[in-house]
Amino acid sequence: MGAIRVGTAGWSDSSLIATGWYPPGVYTPEQRLRCYAERFDFVEVNSTYYGLPRTSVTKAWAERTPDGFVFNVKAFSLLTRHRTPVAMLPPELRPAGPREVRPGDLEPELFDQVWQRFLDELDPLVAAGKLGLLLFQFPPYFRPGERARAYLAECARRVAPLRMCAEFRNPAWLSEEERDGTLDFLARHGIAYVCVDMTQGLPGSVPPVTAVTAPEAVLRLHGRSPEWEWGDKLARYRYRYDDTELADWAERVRDLAARAETTFVVFNNCSGDSAHVNAARFRDLVPAEAR
Repeated sequence: MGAIRVGTAGWSDSSLIATGWYPPGVYTPEQRLRCYAERFDFVEVNSTYYGLPRTSVTKAWAERTPDGFVFNVKAFSLLTRHRTPVAMLPPELRPAGPREVRPGDLEPELFDQVWQRFLDELDPLVAAGKLGLLLFQFPPYFRPGERARAYLAECARRVAPLRMCAEFRNPAWLSEEERDGTLDFLARHGIAYVCVDMTQGLPGSVPPVTAVTAPEAVLRLHGRSPEWEWGDKLARYRYRYDDTELADWAERVRDLAARAETTFVVFNNCSGDSAHVNAARFRDLVPAEAR
């Protein structure tokens, strides 16, 4: 059985800090990361979706965490074909005119520079051996088709030799007609498939399919909030898994780990301290030898 790493999507959310999850005296970014790394051996960074990381920041992450700690890093929004406010780009990379851009709006040379900047800024984590996977979370309008698959393959080529995983927010990728083709395509290109747990029964609900398409397996648990479609960010992720739900996923994670070298379990129900409480409990349910 391969290694299982359990963590959360971030460590500095304001709603988490407000709960008192961090003990008294832990109040700076450095102290919070060090404290988090004493409890977990893995974290997913989501801030890189909203802006390109800076080398000074990724260097600090590497220095503030112990040997063996791993960061999965979410790809910048423009690289996952999301509409991106120009203000989220560094000043020297901002095109003149539009307030919002998608990849096709940029000259190829400029788009290449965005890609290279994103990858270069991760060098300190790579040098420290602390970079796990790059998470590419695609938007609901990223539908299965030749162009979409070509872009997935392009992403894998661009990040190599780094490793990537892909999360789909459009359920068509996992429909009965597309599922086998989707998973086969990911496997051929060495892209790890991201299994998800989320609210079901909605038009955009992605089914909780489990699969291993690379040496790494990934599970992201978003919670099952009834306000997923219409609530604000806190409402969408306001959910705490009970022990029965966690035990069900623990069994499935053990199956993933039997087929993967490393399985990453990310609690993304980041409203208050639910993700951190659930992650700690989930580690109790996964055999120590598997971790």
